[in-house]
Amino acid sequence: MYRPFLVGGLILFAACGKISASTPAIPAPAIDEHVSSNTDHFAVFAGGCFWGVEAIFEHVKGVKKATSGYSGGTSATAHYDIVSTGKTGHAESVQVVYDPVQVTYGQLLQIFFSVAHDPTQLNRQGPDVGPQYRSAIFYASPEQQKIAQAYIDQLNKARVFGKRIATEVVPLDVFYPAEAYHQDYAAHHPTDLYIVINDAPKVERLRQQFAQMYRGR
Repeated sequence: MYRPFLVGGLILFAACGKISASTPAIPAPAIDEHVSSNTDHFAVFAGGCFWGVEAIFEHVKGVKKATSGYSGGTSATAHYDIVSTGKTGHAESVQVVYDPVQVTYGQLLQIFFSVAHDPTQLNRQGPDVGPQYRSAIFYASPEQQKIAQAYIDQLNKARVFGKRIATEVVPLDVFYPAEAYHQDYAAHHPTDLYIVINDAPKVERLRQQFAQMYRGR
């Protein structure tokens, strides 16, 4: 659902939420995946609008592909106009295909929690409210589940955010790619006011906080 927001006295409409400017850099996970080969791995994250989450991971070295889509619901309702009602069970998600020799699952989690979204918000990101904008990690293996849950416990114990993390850690059933016009949206529409205000700052924080892992387009 498109929601209004105010910029320079003009009412604009955005489909997705924005990350707080105060989101901190956070420590690396205490445990990470065991890498035995350079076979591609994949991970699925949900953190509000998929435009920004996708844009973040597309700028991470070792990520081969980031795809916007839907997780948590059924194929019959995996369509934006229906998902945006918040009644389908889907979360706007991003599937990340990566080379674990270059970037690990734990490092992707660190980026996800540091710059991609605010993990303390429940069923919303910024002005966008609804379960379709929830924070979630859809794990594809017991190892991913263990690493993700341990990391959340680590961050909660250290009180990194000042509030408890609301991120769900749930099994991945199916990932449904979103409509073509959502793919690479930030790259195709860099002057879109929504991208300028909400997503370009996330990419810049990635460049500043994770300089060794940042990749330009």
